[in-house]
Amino acid sequence: MTIPAKRKARAKTRKGRSHEALKPVQLIKCAKCRQPALPHRACVACGSYNGRTVLTLKSKLPAGKSKPEETAAAA
Repeated sequence: MTIPAKRKARAKTRKGRSHEALKPVQLIKCAKCRQPALPHRACVACGSYNGRTVLTLKSKLPAGKSKPEETAAAA
């Protein structure tokens, strides 16, 4: 393996790694229910893709809820 002739400065090394930074997730609005969804994937809220239903969901969640609320049983 060859040895570099000059030492690479820390700033130069870090500038070379600038493309490795994390990028924010790009979201689109579902055409049917207007909920945020990942592009090129079926909507999690309503199960539609490209304006038609492709998934049948067991229970539809209200807007803004990620999972159903659990009720605590009184002992």
